[in-house]
Amino acid sequence: MQNLFTRFIEDESGATAIEYGLIAALIAVGMITGATAIGNKVNAKFNNIATAIDTAPTAGGTT
Repeated sequence: MQNLFTRFIEDESGATAIEYGLIAALIAVGMITGATAIGNKVNAKFNNIATAIDTAPTAGGTT
């Protein structure tokens, strides 16, 4: 029984899996943060384009 307990204490495969899980979670948080920032900038650019199109004079010369 003590041999089983000693092997359980010395087994580090669970710790390695937890470390990989934490690394994956940090990468995911970074990707979500970056995608959100880029999405906000793209949205602002499209809003600027839409405003420019709405305020542009028409081809016939009437507004």
